[in-house]
Amino acid sequence: MGELTLIRHGQANSGATTEEDYDRLSDLGHTQARLLGNWMRAHEDPFDLVLSGTMRRHRETAAGMGYAPEKFDERLNEMEYFALVRDMQLHHDVAPPNGPADFAIHMPQTLAAWEQATINGAEPFATFESRIQTALAEAAKPGKRALCVTSGGVISMVMRAALGLSTHQMAHILLPIYNSSVHRFAIRPEGMFLMAFNAIPHLDPPALTDHRTRL
Repeated sequence: MGELTLIRHGQANSGATTEEDYDRLSDLGHTQARLLGNWMRAHEDPFDLVLSGTMRRHRETAAGMGYAPEKFDERLNEMEYFALVRDMQLHHDVAPPNGPADFAIHMPQTLAAWEQATINGAEPFATFESRIQTALAEAAKPGKRALCVTSGGVISMVMRAALGLSTHQMAHILLPIYNSSVHRFAIRPEGMFLMAFNAIPHLDPPALTDHRTRL
């Protein structure tokens, strides 16, 4: 049996209003990455393959963890949510989210519109889905252990494929994903099967409660 371990990047610049400004770790995000790397070296066997998306927050997370990816793959990059927000406002007169409560409403609406192709963002929904599936099919092999540093939208799309989720369910899987969380799948000849979701063992100590973030 093989394993695929997906890591969501550490906390990025959550106050940003553009994709470029968002795409960098906060001071806390760097700390989350370091703590996760320390935990993994203490508890994990070596990986056969280490991958990362090409976004700055992915590269900074991998480096903070102490891992040097063999490949940086843009197919593992996040959806451009700010482009989708713009299209929702332009085509559906839906205002940008203002805070976590608004975001929890906006995300399911946005993914539904994106899947139905009434908005397009920076790429079609089907392209986002297929590029992730193709990249991970290449990485996930029976008998091998692969580690991938990526983003919450990518992780939720992998969950959608593994569990047969609707887009509405995928949106609600995406919303609670922690920064620097660990998600693990078993790779067998029959397919990919969920083993662990949204684990943050490196942030379990009560003194680190304020290190547990989602945005």
